[in-house]
Amino acid sequence: ADLLERTAEELARHGLSCECLGGGRLSHRPEERKIHVYGYSVGFGRADHAVTTEKLKAEYPDYEITWADEGY
Repeated sequence: ADLLERTAEELARHGLSCECLGGGRLSHRPEERKIHVYGYSVGFGRADHAVTTEKLKAEYPDYEITWADEGY
């Protein structure tokens, strides 16, 4: 929530707005080149982890990137 608030304030200075579509967590294991997306936000609900995973794959093509709806 704090990050969203700071981001929204910064965007508002430029005449833009944003909306939180959900949340989750990341497990990043750089030595193994793995990222796992999972869980949800108590305040914002669950993000679409499939979308998050696709964005991460585009940015980190040499990583194994997975996701699951389980976990907090």
